[in-house]
Amino acid sequence: MKIIPTCIISLVFLFLLFSYFNSAAQQSGKDCDKKLWNFVWEPTRLQVLDKCKTVTGTIVERNADADGDEHMLLKLDAGQENLLKKKNYSKKSGNLVIEAICINHITRRAAKGVCKGYINSVQLPKVGDHVSVTGSYVLDSHNGWTEIHPISKVQIF
Repeated sequence: MKIIPTCIISLVFLFLLFSYFNSAAQQSGKDCDKKLWNFVWEPTRLQVLDKCKTVTGTIVERNADADGDEHMLLKLDAGQENLLKKKNYSKKSGNLVIEAICINHITRRAAKGVCKGYINSVQLPKVGDHVSVTGSYVLDSHNGWTEIHPISKVQIF
């Protein structure tokens, strides 16, 4: 008779455990706005490795690109080195590229119109800021490095 209650308790525990992890996975996806992909210039060059990823680190460089994006380099906090590829080390000094789309004036003729109807409200960090950045983790196939692109959320600590 004790076997049945133990089985029921085990099943309830497994159900609750599954529900917790399923909820956590769905919650992390809520932090990313998939509609941002409608405003990414040449999205086919970006191979999505993780639809929604949060990373932490310090901004070491930032500059406006002609496609309207703000390109930044993030020195990742310890324990996230597995997110970097060889090109991140050789071309970006071991930093992760992060990009806020449609936040600057577009001067590249081919990119004109890509941001039509979208106003980016992401708060841009300054060089030296320690941040948490959430967005799509991608491999830029044109350059061979990994990025968070597009950024959905930035939190400055």
